[in-house]
Amino acid sequence: MEYNVTFDSLPKNLEEMKALPEADLKKPEGVAALTVAALCVYPADKEECFKMLDYLRGPRPLSNMDKSFIKDRFMDGKDYIPRSYFNGATPENNYEPSKPYTVWMKDNAAPIAEEGYLRLDLRSGGADATRTVTLRTKPSTGEWFLWDQTLLVGIRVPVSQDPWA
Repeated sequence: MEYNVTFDSLPKNLEEMKALPEADLKKPEGVAALTVAALCVYPADKEECFKMLDYLRGPRPLSNMDKSFIKDRFMDGKDYIPRSYFNGATPENNYEPSKPYTVWMKDNAAPIAEEGYLRLDLRSGGADATRTVTLRTKPSTGEWFLWDQTLLVGIRVPVSQDPWA
């Protein structure tokens, strides 16, 4: 199944994120899209980004190792990576997304051995292959939480940063 999750504007902090309908955590695609939005906050305010991700992770907050991994992925000015998941964001336009901000994703076809988990594949305008977000449900509340993501792996550099462009 395919999904499109759209935001009129991107949240800048946890309070703004919680005001969005997707923050009820009832739809896995909403949690995946909020993960992209939260990662977009990192360049401006890493601590706020971590608060947002902790909210999306529920009872399993980020470890110091998780935070270090995220920090490493943003080294060398790679703040464009999370923006690449919004429709219209490509290397040619320096990953400036179309508005409203829309994230496209589909169900991952690979089976998951454990019940209660779901994988969604998100499209990046800078990669040939989709990237995966793994979510876990909490049956007692019906909420979905971020379990793992591979969103911050390398993509094509923006044309403005490509010496060979």
